Amino acid sequence: MWQNITQYVQSLSSAFDKALSLAPPWLASLVILVGAVIVAWLVHAAILALLQRLFRDRRPYLQSVLRATKSPIRLALLVIAFAIALPTAPLGPDTKSLLARILVLAAICLLGWIGLTAVHIAANLYLMRFRIDLEDNLLARKHVTQVRVLVRTLNTVIVLVTLGFALMTFDTVRQYGISLFASAGVAGVVFGLAAQPVLSNLIAGVQLAVTQPIRLEDAVTVQNEYGWIEEINATYVVIRLEDQRRLIVPLNYFIQQPFYNWTRQAAPTIGNVALFLDYAAPIDLIRRKATELVAQTKQDNAKVTSVQVTNVSAQAIEIHILVNSDSAATTGDVCADLREKLIAFLHQEHPEALPRRRNEIIEPMARKVAESSARPLPHRE
Repeated sequence: MWQNITQYVQSLSSAFDKALSLAPPWLASLVILVGAVIVAWLVHAAILALLQRLFRDRRPYLQSVLRATKSPIRLALLVIAFAIALPTAPLGPDTKSLLARILVLAAICLLGWIGLTAVHIAANLYLMRFRIDLEDNLLARKHVTQVRVLVRTLNTVIVLVTLGFALMTFDTVRQYGISLFASAGVAGVVFGLAAQPVLSNLIAGVQLAVTQPIRLEDAVTVQNEYGWIEEINATYVVIRLEDQRRLIVPLNYFIQQPFYNWTRQAAPTIGNVALFLDYAAPIDLIRRKATELVAQTKQDNAKVTSVQVTNVSAQAIEIHILVNSDSAATTGDVCADLREKLIAFLHQEHPEALPRRRNEIIEPMARKVAESSARPLPHRE
């Protein structure tokens, strides 16, 4: 049986070779290269279907790995099949040289793509053990921040290296690179000055990943704006403010400028409720009422940590109430609820505590006339 199959395959091969020998060179080359690509595509589809059948009901993370590596593996098989079939195609030397250069570029891009995919797969597998949707998520936020910042930095490095190797395959670019390295004195200074913002942000990203002055979902105060770290990108940080605005801050800001981090050491966050009241406001009563209102909320772990007069002006005093709870979302809800209820309480029970503007009108001329008319007239004899 196997001998018959072998003889049948050999006869088909000889007939195929004979047909290609009679066809024009361009048609024979097209058939060979397209046939190699089709065979590689079918082999990849068969292997992928087999692996998906094997890992269908077990080890879900392997399914994600298969999905992530599907396209790079397919491109690798296509490049290998094309490289094997190219020497057998009856093409001219110039055409083969051009196709070989395209294959080299495809291989370089493939290596870069594989590098990016490997970095993302390794990061996802490492972060599977950490969850940031829990209340006590300090350790999880630490690792997630480190991994995401390092992944973005590695992605930038891999893309730049891949682009550099791809450009160096061209003779003109290679000669320009050699001449540039030969005159690296002035060119290095110019390039360093031009790339200073990019390089400073990349270095700041590595510093943030290692030292971690900020982490994802940290509660911070930046430029007098209170919010939470929502994204840490390669060059900037997105801060989600209390009113759902987004504050975009350069990455190196957190290395060079001071800021407040309310959750640096622990997951519980501190919220701030600021009130501007009149000098007649009953501070002790407000302190007791704030503690009572927070205790009445549905959040069991929320509490008032401080009620202080932090500033005064000619018209009003400034009171800050600090509220502590287990998570940033809970703290925001408790602060908003406390602010509304305290304003309603003062409006109903102590309206004199609300801020007011005092004005005293003095009329100098009218006062002088009144004083002169009140004086007794001199006695004449």
